[in-house]
Amino acid sequence: MGNYKIIFIADVVGKPGRHILSQMTRRLQYKHKAEFVIANSENAAGGFGITPEMARKVFAYGVHCQTSGNHIWDRMDIQEYIDQEPRLLRPANYPIGAPGSGVYVSDIGAHKIAVVSLMGRTFMNDIDCPFRTVDRILKRLDEKVSIVVIDMHAEATSEKQALAHYLDGRVSAVVGTHTHVQTADERVSERGTLYITDVGMTGPYDSILGMKKGPALGRFMSGMPKRLTVAENDIRISGVVLEVDPDDEGRGVSIERFCMGIDLTMPLKDPEEDDVEAGEVD
Repeated sequence: MGNYKIIFIADVVGKPGRHILSQMTRRLQYKHKAEFVIANSENAAGGFGITPEMARKVFAYGVHCQTSGNHIWDRMDIQEYIDQEPRLLRPANYPIGAPGSGVYVSDIGAHKIAVVSLMGRTFMNDIDCPFRTVDRILKRLDEKVSIVVIDMHAEATSEKQALAHYLDGRVSAVVGTHTHVQTADERVSERGTLYITDVGMTGPYDSILGMKKGPALGRFMSGMPKRLTVAENDIRISGVVLEVDPDDEGRGVSIERFCMGIDLTMPLKDPEEDDVEAGEVD
């Protein structure tokens, strides 16, 4: 059957992030001949959280599964929606009783893929252990699932690296999110697990982690709270292209970083049928 390619798009921040997502998702999928697209969308609504409306837009742009992290509950109306939409994930290691699910299983060609959203605990919310949680998930997965991609949403690079070593050879990829700064440590382990500490950010790069520089600087200079709003300029989409071999238990073959602006010269697979060519309309 050949290898499969999966695109993982970095944390989508606000309207600028959604806009470039609307323009570039299908272009990137066509360029890389990818079978599946994942995006972390927990900052898609105004930079903090995601609403049902925004989640539906992200799916409409060509994303097959959305992961999240510590901002998933920032918008209260997401709780009912996430219970009804299995493709939008919250971290799987939230305690029992939290709305939604942290695992999504889908067909990918003649095989199955499982996407797992996890969240670290170092300098973050005190929730259940991601290591023990993922152990339980892997034991419960259908034996027909050959590809497993983990989104590890964490503050500490050590915790992300620790999870990658813990799961080495047991999953196809461990992709780090949360810090909004793309790292250059992508690798393929000898046992076939792909890894990167952080895929970066999809949104405005003339900013401080996607927020306007003035208020963010004010927080550091004065120690006082400031209202943070999403910046607007130098919009880029970041992420990785994961290549896996589904016939070899989902073994990772290669991982390639990307970080680019809007490029409308990149072709679409079906331009006549694409309904987001003119961009996003709110």
